[in-house]
Amino acid sequence: MQVNRRQILLSGTFLWLFAVGGTTLVALTEYSTSAAITENERQLLLRNLYALLPRNSLDNDIAADSVELPAAALLGTDDASTAYRARLAGEPVAVVFNSIARNGYSGRIHLLVGVYVDGSLAGVRVVKHAETPGLGDAIEIRKSPWIKSFDGKSLDNPDTAGWRVKRDGGEFDQFTGATITPRAVVGAVHATLLYYQQNADMIFD
Repeated sequence: MQVNRRQILLSGTFLWLFAVGGTTLVALTEYSTSAAITENERQLLLRNLYALLPRNSLDNDIAADSVELPAAALLGTDDASTAYRARLAGEPVAVVFNSIARNGYSGRIHLLVGVYVDGSLAGVRVVKHAETPGLGDAIEIRKSPWIKSFDGKSLDNPDTAGWRVKRDGGEFDQFTGATITPRAVVGAVHATLLYYQQNADMIFD
């Protein structure tokens, strides 16, 4: 009886030590990798931001110089979103918005939209979507140069009527067999420019 009790005690102690050791190992692993994950996410963000804004056009830490924006219909957001501000010698240069085209063919299309202080577009990039491969995915820069057609555009260039795909009487190309996707992106970029026009002072305040 005493031997059995000792064996139970030893087994219980072993299991407890195993559980504590396993938990500690998991915690240490998570702690040691969280910093690396955070840094990798930051580097990915910077690559996306610098794809829109040349590095020599700003001298601030654009990833850190951000502002939280409330949910806004013009940005297509249901929740708060982050905008990143570029500055040179302390003066505003541009802002990069997280915008959403809500009416893509296969759902929402997440965009980074860079706008210079004068209201012209620094550029647009798609960061997340579920559009059809071979058709709607031509909005990706690695699949097609179409997204670069926004570079330098503004609310006045083209005018309001021009901010549509050509099939709708506008100036932007659609894709063969896929009009809904580019139509959604064009509309979202135009709406983002409208948002900037209405909120520029607040963004750089």
